[in-house]
Amino acid sequence: MNPEKLRQDFPVLNKGIIYLDSACMTLRPRPVIEAINQYYNEFPACGERSEHQLGKKVSEEVDKARRVMARFIGAKEKEIIFTKNTTEAINLIAHSQEKDSTILTTDKEHNSNLLPWQRFNHQYTISNPDNTFNLEDFQNKIKGTKLVAMGWTSNLDGVSIPVKEIIKIAHENNTLVLLDGAQAVPHKETNIKKLDADFLAFSGHKMCGPTGTGILYGKQDLLKELKPFILGGGTVKESWYNKYDLEEVPERFEGGLQNYAGIIGLAAAANYLKNIGLDNIQEHEIKLNKKITEELINEVELIGPKNPEQRGSIFSFNIKGIDLHEIAHLLDSSAKIAVRSGAHCVHSWFNAHQMKGSVRASTYFYNTLEEAEKFVEEVKKIVRFLK
Repeated sequence: MNPEKLRQDFPVLNKGIIYLDSACMTLRPRPVIEAINQYYNEFPACGERSEHQLGKKVSEEVDKARRVMARFIGAKEKEIIFTKNTTEAINLIAHSQEKDSTILTTDKEHNSNLLPWQRFNHQYTISNPDNTFNLEDFQNKIKGTKLVAMGWTSNLDGVSIPVKEIIKIAHENNTLVLLDGAQAVPHKETNIKKLDADFLAFSGHKMCGPTGTGILYGKQDLLKELKPFILGGGTVKESWYNKYDLEEVPERFEGGLQNYAGIIGLAAAANYLKNIGLDNIQEHEIKLNKKITEELINEVELIGPKNPEQRGSIFSFNIKGIDLHEIAHLLDSSAKIAVRSGAHCVHSWFNAHQMKGSVRASTYFYNTLEEAEKFVEEVKKIVRFLK
C-alpha cells in the first residue's frame, strides 16, 4: 500500500490539512465522488418504479450496489438492507424487540447502540481496568438475554471485542447477536458468515462513502421476522384502504425513494477499499498508532490499553490541567491538524468515570508517518508550554 499515491485521490488533502478525525467521518476519494456525479449527470431518475430507460438504469445500479456490499462482508444479496446510517439500522432491530426483552451491551456503547435499548431491560458488561472486554462478566450476564448488541470496535478508544467468542457463547445460550460495525468494517476484513453474527450494522461515511448511507445485514430467516418501522412507497406489493401486503426482504425495509446517488457511491467506496486491501489498511493504522503511542505515552493520559495493536486506528487522550477543546483548537490553528474533542457520543462512559471527554486522533490509510510525527511534535509543544 502506498499512502502517498492514494492521497492523490483526496483533493482536500492538497490544502495542507492533517486529517486525524476519520473515526467521525472519513474523507471521500475521487472514484466515489465520480460515481455520485455519474448518477446526477447521466441517469438522475427514480429507481424501482419507472419503466423508462433512466429508471431501469437506476434500478440496475442499485442492484449492482447491493451485490457489491454483500461481497464486501461475505453475505448474500437478499441479506443486505440499505439504511441511512448505523443508527437507523440498529433502531430497525430495536423496533422489532418485545418490550420485556433483556438486551446486553457493553459499558462503552455509542449513543446509537445505547439509547434504543433503554426502553427494554437493558444490562451492560463492565470493561476491564484497561478498557478491554471482560469476558467473565459477559458470561455471568448472558443467561436469559434475548439479544447481545455490542460495538465491535469502540469509537472511544479503538478497542475491539472478541467477537468470535462472544457470538459462540451467545448462541450456546440461544441469544442473538447484533454487531455495531461502524468502527470495524472500514478497518478490517469482514466475513460475516464465518463470524456467524445474526445482524451487522455499519455506515458509509466511515468507509469513504457518502453521508446518509448505511447497511443492515441480517440472516435471511431472521430478517423475515422483523417488523418494518418505516412504511410507504416500495415496501408493499399491494395495498387497500384497510390492509397491505408487504414486499419481500429486503425491499420491505427500504421505504420511500432511496438515496440512489449515495448507494451507488457507497458501492464505489467498498470497491475502493477492497482494491487497497482491508488487511493492508489495518496494518498501516497500527504502524501509525505505534509511532504516536511510543512518543506520547509518557506525555498524556491515554484512554485504553497501552498496546497500540489493541487500539487500532484510535489514540484517545487528555492532558492534565488543559481543557480538551483547547487542545483540539490549538492543533487546528497552529498546525492544521484536525482531531475530535468531546464525549464522542459515549457520554455514559465519561459520566461514569467523571470525565468531560477526551481528545481523539484517528488515522486511516491516507495518513502518513510524517503526519503522525507532526501530530506528536505539536502535542509535545502543548504539553511543554501550557501544562
